[in-house]
Amino acid sequence: MITVVGEALVDLVHAAGAPSAPTEHPGGSPANVATALARLEVPVTLITQLGQDRLGRLVREHLTAAGVRLHLTPGAANATSTAVATLDRSGGARYDFGISWDLPAPPTLPGGSRCLHTGSIATGLDPGAGAVEELLARERDAGAVTLSLDPNVRPALLGSRDRARDRIERQIALADVVKVSEEDLAWLDPARSPVDLARRWQRSGPALVVVTLGGGGSLAVTRSGTTFRPAPPVTVTDTVGAGDAFTAGLLHWLDLAGLLGGDRRDALRALGRGQACRMLDAAARVAAFTCTRPGADPPTLRELRAFQPQGQLATP
Repeated sequence: MITVVGEALVDLVHAAGAPSAPTEHPGGSPANVATALARLEVPVTLITQLGQDRLGRLVREHLTAAGVRLHLTPGAANATSTAVATLDRSGGARYDFGISWDLPAPPTLPGGSRCLHTGSIATGLDPGAGAVEELLARERDAGAVTLSLDPNVRPALLGSRDRARDRIERQIALADVVKVSEEDLAWLDPARSPVDLARRWQRSGPALVVVTLGGGGSLAVTRSGTTFRPAPPVTVTDTVGAGDAFTAGLLHWLDLAGLLGGDRRDALRALGRGQACRMLDAAARVAAFTCTRPGADPPTLRELRAFQPQGQLATP
C-alpha cells in the first residue's frame, strides 16, 4: 500500500476568456496523486481533512469512486478548502487559495504501507506542515517505508522565499524520492539552473530527484548520473493535475519494479540510467493523458494501456 498525507480540496476552474461560472473539480495535489494511484490499481490510503459541506461531499464521492481509502483526521476546518484556477489560452493554470491545513499531530500510517507520499500545501502551510515534517522525520528514523515528496510550491501561501527554501530543503533531506517542477525550482532559487539544484538536492539525501520540464520533458538525477527524456506530444486541454499524475505514474512504476519499501532503499539508490528512462517515460504517459481532458482527471490503468500519444518516444 501507498499512504498519501495531505490536502483535498475543490478546484474552481475559470476557462480563459470565459465569463461563465467556474467549473468544480475535486483536487489538491496529494488527493490528486491518491486518485491517480487508485485508478492505476495501486492500493492507496489518503489521510486528509474535509469539511462537512457540499464541496466536502463532492470530494469524498470522487475519491471513493476512484478506489481511494479515506482516513479523515480531526481539525479546525469547518469548510472544504478551495483553489481558484484561472486558465490561460494554452491551458496553463494560475492558482489562488482559500485553504486551511490544521493537522493536529503526526498520523499513524496504516499497516502494510510501503511508501509515504506527501507535499504541496501539506508540507508548506502551518500549523499542519509541522506535523507532517515530524511524520517524515519519524518514518525516516523507523526506516520501514519509502518517503516520497513533491514540494509543489505555492508562493501565495509560503511567505518568505528564504524560509520556504530552508523548510523544503530540510524535508528533501529526509526523502528518498523527490519530484519537483522546473517552475518550483525557478522560484526557490532563480540564480541556479534546475539541473544544478536537483543535483545538489540529490546529494543531500534522496536516492532520486526528478524534475518535470512541462512540454520540455523531464529529467532524473540519481547516483548513476542525470537522465533526460522528452515529453510525449499531445493536444493539451489543460494542465490541471498533470504534475500530480506524473508523480503517481512515477510511484506506480517504482512499485511495479519492486523498489518501494524501506528494505528496498539500497536497490532504489542503485537505479540505473536505463531504468530511469523507462520510469520517466511511464510517468510522462500518465501526465500526458491527464492533459488531454479537463481538470485533474487521470487515466485508469485500462485507459492508459490504450493511450496512443501523437508521436513515439525514442527507445532508451
